[in-house]
Amino acid sequence: MTTVGIIGAGHIGSAVAKGLVDRGYDVVISNSRGPETLAELVGKLGPRARAATAAEAAAAGDWAVVTVPLKALAAVPVEPLDGKIVLDTNNYYWERDGRIAALDEKSTTTSRLLQDHLPGSRVVKAFNHIGSGDILTDGSAAGTEGRRALALASDFDDAAALATTVYDEFGFDAVNVGGLDESWRVERDQPAYVVRQNEEELVANLARATR
Repeated sequence: MTTVGIIGAGHIGSAVAKGLVDRGYDVVISNSRGPETLAELVGKLGPRARAATAAEAAAAGDWAVVTVPLKALAAVPVEPLDGKIVLDTNNYYWERDGRIAALDEKSTTTSRLLQDHLPGSRVVKAFNHIGSGDILTDGSAAGTEGRRALALASDFDDAAALATTVYDEFGFDAVNVGGLDESWRVERDQPAYVVRQNEEELVANLARATR
């Protein structure tokens, strides 16, 4: 059985954790405050979930989801994630994260920052441009007319393939934006950000993105 380490237990992390548990995955979830603060969430998730430290969650997962505020990126454990695929849900909110010059200057992307922090991992941007409340409610079966589409971006084919599979399991079509340096196309203030769109509409919105 596949185990997923989830680093971050906010709205997105909790929704993804529930979606994974409901689909037969085992989940080890962490937050910045310690496993004991996750008892209520783990109780709701059921026997397939347990709480741990971030390092323990990273080590336990066959792959991982990093879903922490960008300002906390430096606290994401590195060594336990070596060799693993990491789904990155992050976005840059300067009001929360403080000003980050490289992002303000548009010389990098949030997912590139995580990849630089995790040089031994294979990062894929995923679940960043959908509201947490829609993750478990807006999916539909493959082939459904108007099925919602979500974008992904990665420098690694196997990471992109995993995100595509997870999207499909959650009920979404996948659109591959390209490498991590293209992931800005689905970030804040871009046409594709937090908008319900099918594959055709998402592709059109990606093409309209500007930096």
